[in-house]
Amino acid sequence: MNRRFLDTYVRLVKSVLPSPLSIALLLTAVTILLVVITGETGNEGAGAIFQWWAEGLWNPGLMVFALQMMLMLVLGHVLAISPWIARMIDVAVRPCTTSARSAAIVAFFTMLVGLFNWGLGLIFGAIMARKVGEKAHREDRPINYPLIGAAGYTALMIWHGGFSGSSLIKIAEEGHLSTLMGSDFGAVLPSAISLGETAFSGMNITVSIGLLVFIPGVLYLMGSRTEGAVPALAPHSFPEESTDGWIGAERLDRSSFFSKGIGGAILLYVFYQMFWEVGFLNFFNPNNINLLLLGLCLVTHNNIKAFSDAVEEAIKGASGILIQFPLYFGILAMMQESGMIDLVSDFFIRHSTELTYPIFTFISAGLVNIFVPSGGGQWAIQGPIIVQSALELGIPLNKSILALAYGDEITNMLQPFWALPLLGITRLKAKDILPYTLVIFLVGSCVFMSALLLF
Repeated sequence: MNRRFLDTYVRLVKSVLPSPLSIALLLTAVTILLVVITGETGNEGAGAIFQWWAEGLWNPGLMVFALQMMLMLVLGHVLAISPWIARMIDVAVRPCTTSARSAAIVAFFTMLVGLFNWGLGLIFGAIMARKVGEKAHREDRPINYPLIGAAGYTALMIWHGGFSGSSLIKIAEEGHLSTLMGSDFGAVLPSAISLGETAFSGMNITVSIGLLVFIPGVLYLMGSRTEGAVPALAPHSFPEESTDGWIGAERLDRSSFFSKGIGGAILLYVFYQMFWEVGFLNFFNPNNINLLLLGLCLVTHNNIKAFSDAVEEAIKGASGILIQFPLYFGILAMMQESGMIDLVSDFFIRHSTELTYPIFTFISAGLVNIFVPSGGGQWAIQGPIIVQSALELGIPLNKSILALAYGDEITNMLQPFWALPLLGITRLKAKDILPYTLVIFLVGSCVFMSALLLF
């Protein structure tokens, strides 16, 4: 792989992409301009546009969605840094004795966890990569540590086809599609599309297996060609809290029995709902996933104090969702009210066939994700276009939405926004992992497009 080309690529990414918040504000300005040019604002002119934007900004239903996604990221992070998960990672990295083996093992387990929850997978992969680096440092053994870091980021290219995929779990909610599309489509839309039709469909299972096989395999081949250097890493510790000076109600905060009892009760209720009340495939929606994560977090942390400290650390990573999602909701409102969604939908219908539409959706979703690095924000903006186009072309909704999910996740390998927590934990830089995530992007794209053409 030509190093000069990779350096040029990294510089291009840095020069083109400002901060995610700046991107959201720029997209808002561009949308306003496009609405003025192509939309119908009626007699109110610019006042109508800003009214649509302001109303969309605080859309109650979509604000609930934003909070759900914030909790999913925070609780996934809290679970990943719990002592139980840390010990599991220590066991998992024992066979990591070479760059090739380490990259393959880290990628496989990171993607497997990412299928369960994207926030957990993101932090799990980062900590696993860090543990591999620390192990190599202790043993004075050279490895390709940037390659291991890239392997730890692979959860973000498989997550949207799993249990926490933003679009998949939202359409599993009763009435979400009708709320998203409006009353005009109520008669032709299903009340919900379960994970059995998306995450557990034959196409998505094939895609997931393909990624779990090919990505670790390619990283193994890359790792076998170079060993790198010994990483200069101090152990990433999970501090033990002092037990001295506990008085009164402080004992409750630090009671292991209390926190694990509450967490255990939550998990018993979750398992009852999952296996007896609503069924396994119908259980997974944002609220139920967060309830499951909450129970797991309380059980795996030592006590309420340790859990609260972990939340305080993890919540920093959710700040982008808090401020950026409403901006995307405002963009969606302007596109809906001005008729822009209808224009884009008509364009797709005129230029697509049943065979090419999923591929066009995959490519367009990948492009949008570079500038809107948020599965939830992208679903809010692109979801209505894809649903309407699929209905007009007679293409199954589940396949169309999976095509969006695949496009949304694949270009995470080019867009380092979600890599920020990983870079902080591993002490790597974006330019260290981007050359390898570019290769992962190419391999993953082949898997996704092959499935969309064959199924």
